[in-house]
Amino acid sequence: MGLSRRGVLVAGGAAVLSVAARGRFGRAAAAPAPVFAVPSATEVDWVEHVLGRCTFGVAPGDRERLLALAPRTEDATDRWIDQQLAPGPDDAPELTRRLGRLTSLGQPAGELYEWKPEVLLRELSSAAVLRAAGSRWQLREVMVDVWSDHFNIDASKGECAWLKPADDREVIRRHALGRFRDLLAASALSPAMLWYLDGRANRRASDAERPNENYARELLELHTLGVDGGYSQADVMEVARCLTGWTVRDRHRFGKARVEFEPALHDDGEKRVLGRRIGPGGGPADLEALLDLVAAHHSTARHVATRLCRRFIADVPPARAIDVVAAAFQASAGDISTTLRALFRNAEFRSPAVRRAKLKRPFHAVASALRSTGARTDGGAPLLELLRSMGQTPFQYPTPEGPPDVAGSWTGTMLWRWRLALALSRGELAGTSVDVAELTAGAGGLDGLAAHLLGRRPDAKERRALSAGSGPLAVLLASPGFQRC
Repeated sequence: MGLSRRGVLVAGGAAVLSVAARGRFGRAAAAPAPVFAVPSATEVDWVEHVLGRCTFGVAPGDRERLLALAPRTEDATDRWIDQQLAPGPDDAPELTRRLGRLTSLGQPAGELYEWKPEVLLRELSSAAVLRAAGSRWQLREVMVDVWSDHFNIDASKGECAWLKPADDREVIRRHALGRFRDLLAASALSPAMLWYLDGRANRRASDAERPNENYARELLELHTLGVDGGYSQADVMEVARCLTGWTVRDRHRFGKARVEFEPALHDDGEKRVLGRRIGPGGGPADLEALLDLVAAHHSTARHVATRLCRRFIADVPPARAIDVVAAAFQASAGDISTTLRALFRNAEFRSPAVRRAKLKRPFHAVASALRSTGARTDGGAPLLELLRSMGQTPFQYPTPEGPPDVAGSWTGTMLWRWRLALALSRGELAGTSVDVAELTAGAGGLDGLAAHLLGRRPDAKERRALSAGSGPLAVLLASPGFQRC
């Protein structure tokens, strides 16, 4: 595109400083906000690490609110995690108002068919951005992101366009911090998942009819045991037999989006899955027996633990951490909150070596830029278009495994990240604004702003970049220190 990172940032330097001097978009600056706490160390400390990994960005005031929970830092972080693992029904008032304008979000599944698919996708995607940037229950939002990937559904396939909003609400969000077995069951009988992985077409009305394997394969490979989890092709076929007969009413039928079990289409014979006998004559109970089996399997514990350790610790998760987290998962019968507590107490998570070492994915990068700057946003089209350009628009990843969570998949998005930094700092994103002067004053000046956004005091090289006249906020948002968590 002919633009270097330096070119993008230098081009807006004077304008950024002008905006900072005048206040938001040329208006006289309001009385400065109270100064908020920023890191004082030259390395990322424990508080910044916890906040950086367990949120979509450290918002102004997050650090002091955490530290106010207890006199000792360790106790304060433990209490903060406990609070985050037991989110209340209330949320930030501004977020509640914004979400209230997205009127499709609370509609029953069947009534979503009255909406245009493009409106549903836009409102659902905007809600994801708004919640990531503005929710006070950040760890829940992070886990919603994790499980949305784990049980990925592309809203562009068939009737998923109408059904994914209900799946997001009733499956992912409802069970994000609960029991994995409940989450798995909700997903298995989600109208959106029955459409996406063809479960609605899995039937065996006669001995000559072959069950549809699509969902059975992904259930084992992606949702539970993992690709190396010890199952065979014969197990896939037997799982498919267990799942026959479940269907969902489509948009052409009365009672649309209703999930039903049709006994005449179910294979009621005996099955053997992973060496265990299921049936015969189980009917709908075959599904429950199957879910009990795979949810409690040791390979599922390791597969889920690996995903969580990859998200919270490192792209290549340490084997010792996976062992500890998998053991907690099994011992707690798949309780997600208990499993996360074990992860956060693990030495590998606490190691200084992993701090600010993970590259933020595009969605995380956008949400953290909004959150860390205290931006006011409607989560609208300009932000969604940026995410599309970076390859991570919510609910549109085309294959069942969901978007990758390793740096190598996202290093090609850097130019778009730099453009976001410049546009946000210059006030050029319609529907989104940052009061640069207020943010800088609240951080205690430019050095404090750098510490807030980097999670530590800036080093000599970073100080030189900030004094080069290229626009301090843009430089910081585009810096390697901010692009990692």
